[in-house]
Amino acid sequence: MEFSNRISSLKPSAIREILKMPNDPDLISFAAGNPAPDSFPVDAMKKIAANIFETKAASALQYGVSEGYTPLRDITKERMGKKHNVFKEETDDLIITSGGQQAIEMTAKILLNEGDSVICEDPAFVGALNALRSYGVNLVGVPVDNDGMLMDVLEEKLKTEKNIKLIYTIPTFQNPTGTTMSLSRRKKLLELAEKYDVMVLEDSPYFELRFRGEPVPTIKSLDEKGRVIFCGSYSKILSPGIRIGFACASKEIISKLTVAKQVSDVHTNLFFQMLAAEYLKENDIDEHIAKICDIYRVKLDKMLECIEKAFTKKVSFTRPEGGLFVSCTMPDGFDGAELTNRAKAAKVAIVPGCTFAADDTKIYPTFRLNFSLPSLDEIERGIDRLAKVLNEYVG
Repeated sequence: MEFSNRISSLKPSAIREILKMPNDPDLISFAAGNPAPDSFPVDAMKKIAANIFETKAASALQYGVSEGYTPLRDITKERMGKKHNVFKEETDDLIITSGGQQAIEMTAKILLNEGDSVICEDPAFVGALNALRSYGVNLVGVPVDNDGMLMDVLEEKLKTEKNIKLIYTIPTFQNPTGTTMSLSRRKKLLELAEKYDVMVLEDSPYFELRFRGEPVPTIKSLDEKGRVIFCGSYSKILSPGIRIGFACASKEIISKLTVAKQVSDVHTNLFFQMLAAEYLKENDIDEHIAKICDIYRVKLDKMLECIEKAFTKKVSFTRPEGGLFVSCTMPDGFDGAELTNRAKAAKVAIVPGCTFAADDTKIYPTFRLNFSLPSLDEIERGIDRLAKVLNEYVG
């Protein structure tokens, strides 16, 4: 079978493949980016679902409009506008998508041609990288540190690389590093985007999961010229299985995203849009998010404590203020993929750094750990197992 150029060179997501692993009760996984099941508002959703089927079944099971279920759009616009200054009534619009992933893929569809270049953080979210790769673009990686993308390198790339159309960034609790871009760098990124006339895709599925420290304004909230597309999600604050994300951008951008959605999946699951809208009407979502943060804060602190005690001092690691991930870095010359294989033999699942690289053919001495899904006991036992393998490998 001969497949298209756009798909034949793509590799399966390493994270999705890990989820297919046999259900070994002794395996401890730090690999997935899954929220904790006890963060799902199951009881409230159960009551709402029953009421929808009792009173609105015909509407819930029917086709919907491509832009999204109007009550959910209105609630999302209001909340994103008032709380985060992401939505501006005069200039912006909003579309509901099938998860944040679809918003990323559709942005690539409407903005990029084959041969264009996209600047991305290096490392960055593998789902976004593959979505971009599928359109035949050139990925240009820019390194990150604890304050986000390096602005001097960003400007150098903007000056020297050809046909740059888009900057892709996860500025808050970045995946995979867990780091947050400083306010000064967010302002500089927007300044450079305007100077070199490129669009910005701000991917923010984790930005409300802050456990400590002060919130940093979104890049979209700083944007006065319609240059930023903000990609958000209900996956991390309600549940990922409902597949509800959204994109907020200028009205012109949203109109094109709507056309792109019509040739993709027509509309997002209407029943779950209705369920999410009713949940947001009847419950205090900020109170719910605070409870999630309380759960994750304890898990993160446990993971950092265990890493500090058990890992060789030759390995550095990030200390995020929120999100779902901790990133670890071995000395140069060591391979995260090799460590992943060794860890698997010890019944621990992690994700190698090459998975998140703009150039995934190189060797990277990094690996990513998730703390939201495993229990406190699993974190302690899993880090102990991983430390034995890691310390033996690094020496």
